[in-house]
Amino acid sequence: MASAPASLDAVLSAAARGEFPAADGSTTVVPQPSPRDAGVMSFTAHTVVFTDEDPQWVRATVAGIGCDPLAATMNPGFLTAFGQRTGLAVDTIDLVTVASAVPGPPDPALGLRVLDDPDHPRVARALKRRDDVRVWTSDAGGVVVLGRGVAGRWEVSVEVDESARHRGLGRALAAAARALVPGGGTVWAQQAPGNARSVRAFQAAGFRPVGAEALFFAR
Repeated sequence: MASAPASLDAVLSAAARGEFPAADGSTTVVPQPSPRDAGVMSFTAHTVVFTDEDPQWVRATVAGIGCDPLAATMNPGFLTAFGQRTGLAVDTIDLVTVASAVPGPPDPALGLRVLDDPDHPRVARALKRRDDVRVWTSDAGGVVVLGRGVAGRWEVSVEVDESARHRGLGRALAAAARALVPGGGTVWAQQAPGNARSVRAFQAAGFRPVGAEALFFAR
């Protein structure tokens, strides 16, 4: 296991280009990109832990989990120890996907309108974990939320009204995010692996799987 003089932003930028850490079974420890963002990101046979805790503690704790070394950093034992050490909490392990921006505007059939309502449940949730949050509602029955999340990356989440489901709207809203992301570049999205509808919708919209992520936050 080795630590590398890299930043999480550099790791993510490379992954977005299809350049991944060496699949050598090791763990890289990098500083937190901000006081808000700490966690674990798992790639193929390589894990990146972003934390301001002592890297030696990370190494010793991972080594003591007693499971398949390739799974140790995402093992509940390590995630529990990480939460206890940092005083932070984790909700779930997400699939992390990324897509390149595309020229706008988004599909006009969606009827997207800017939503300026900080009390909207999706907006309130995003404001807790992202900066520069921007929200659009769709006349077709859904919401697109963009904001700067982990390491300043642009992240998107979408929500489809119950009455508008099973019509491909989730895929269309995810595709719209690629045209809405400010400044071009890339846009990231996390999906719970068990949420098969969401996983399928984002991949159909051109989002590519790059790894798994356990993000820790203050309750």
